[in-house]
Amino acid sequence: MPTTQSPSPVQGVDQLKERETLRLCTAGSVDDGKSTFVGRLLHDTKSVLADQMESMERSSADRGFDGMDLSLLVDGLRAEREQGITIDVAYRYFATDKRTFILADTPGHVQYTRNTVTGMSTSQVVVLLIDARHGVVEQTRRHANVAALLGVRHVILAVNKIDLVDYDEATFRAIEAEFGTLAERLGLTDTQVVPISALKGDNVVEPSTQMEWYSGPTVLQALEDVPVTGGRAEDLDFRFPIQYVIREHASDYRGYTGRVQAGSIAVGDRVTLPEGRTSTVTHIDTTDGEVEATRAGESVVLRLADDVDLARGDLISGADRPQATREFAATVVALTDKDLKPGPMVHLRYGTAVVKARITQVERTLDLDGVADLEDPEAVTLNEIAHVVLQTPVDLPVEDYAARGAVGNFLLVDTSTGNTLAAGFVGRRLR
Repeated sequence: MPTTQSPSPVQGVDQLKERETLRLCTAGSVDDGKSTFVGRLLHDTKSVLADQMESMERSSADRGFDGMDLSLLVDGLRAEREQGITIDVAYRYFATDKRTFILADTPGHVQYTRNTVTGMSTSQVVVLLIDARHGVVEQTRRHANVAALLGVRHVILAVNKIDLVDYDEATFRAIEAEFGTLAERLGLTDTQVVPISALKGDNVVEPSTQMEWYSGPTVLQALEDVPVTGGRAEDLDFRFPIQYVIREHASDYRGYTGRVQAGSIAVGDRVTLPEGRTSTVTHIDTTDGEVEATRAGESVVLRLADDVDLARGDLISGADRPQATREFAATVVALTDKDLKPGPMVHLRYGTAVVKARITQVERTLDLDGVADLEDPEAVTLNEIAHVVLQTPVDLPVEDYAARGAVGNFLLVDTSTGNTLAAGFVGRRLR
């Protein structure tokens, strides 16, 4: 009788390398079951080690939990476990036969909105969890707004705890309709709504047997089918902020080191430089030797045909070079207790450039319920999102935010303490 052989460890590694990787983020209100959902996802995809299972079973019993508390797989910090909440952004990794996943689990408390921004900033998909008993609430709208702000194209609304409303279709359809209206207002065009019970496992990984009225995908099926090719940094024009200039006078070597922020470049390609200058790429050096081409995400050393005076912070770009300016509109998210006000000087970190800047105007803070923005406020406070105008004493080649921050993002830093005051996005986003 013929027998089938299991793939070798080497073959298994090769298969993993060939799979696409999807970055996703979970968000929702407090007690909507995010940690239980992520725990269920890890458990049912068999991404939990045996010793983790044993520890989780013991901890569940110690807490008097009837069955297994899957949230313990996520809330790894002792203080968080004791409080029963998630504070930090927790990154988890799992895989299926179709692709690998990097998951960022973000806090639900409103005071940790800045952490949610961090988790969503690199995500291709956001899974928003809501409690079926409560429907769309303030935090749902807030997180949907943040997803739209960061340019996330795919949003899955997981209507959790559907078992606590007796798997009622009318309740689900009402939530589906309300979220559809919200998504349309925010321009979220690729959305799915899935009824789930993270506690019981309905429609997370395995299809539910309790909802004959629902014929759509499980959350995992939706995640496996989301295209990961749209809006990539590789699809943009070439952007290469210089981190360091290497000079070897004995050999006349001059190389510009950095990380390709967007696009791609090859030996022989024409590039544009500050002040309208151009040149040609003659060599691309890496730690493994010379290569003929490079693309977004790779760290390299570029050598050019012309002897030009460039420094850290300068941008080497493709033909579609962003216009240099000393004033631009932006959207900022306040990250500290120190209010952002017009006037005081701050440091602006854009790409590898660090320049002085100041807010000349706070145009409005955004009402995430979409009811009434506050026009001309005195300041931007912690976790608020605002439209501002920034001014710098030098020209900067800024451009609108795109490809999950490949271009168009910046930080505002306190000049006296070095603390990050705000994350920013070039352009007026959301409105």
